[in-house]
Amino acid sequence: MALEIERKFLIKDSSWRDQIGSSKIIRQGYLAPLDTSSVRVRIEDQKANINIKSASLGITRLEYEYEIPLKDAEEMLDQLCPKPQIHKTRHTIAAGLHLWEIDEFYDENQGLIVAEIELSREDESFEKPQWLGAEVSDDSRYYNVNLITWPYKNW
Repeated sequence: MALEIERKFLIKDSSWRDQIGSSKIIRQGYLAPLDTSSVRVRIEDQKANINIKSASLGITRLEYEYEIPLKDAEEMLDQLCPKPQIHKTRHTIAAGLHLWEIDEFYDENQGLIVAEIELSREDESFEKPQWLGAEVSDDSRYYNVNLITWPYKNW
């Protein structure tokens, strides 16, 4: 069983931009957002994957991810995934012993910026950078699968 333990936070200022280690463009869509799981197709730069994630609320969820051919992912996004889709830039920042992923959203979700950290245990301690804002891990509005049906611009 594959478990993802991830916490999500808002950003309170732009000082994080000075600490970016790398960035990549992401396009993703959902084949099957269901009550129990979501099936996502994602292109990150020139790599593609399909991801199945449990739909449970909280910081720990089941997650399975497999690399697929880029051409297949492009076709699925163009032909099978409903619009709007998620377009974002993912920036990475090292802080302490962890790597933060900062997702900067575009299009229907323009203006939304979320920081995520993956942990090995739910009670694992981590350094909280000064730019980190309120935690939104338990707020399902911030799940990417929900941003396609209820985009940030409509909140």
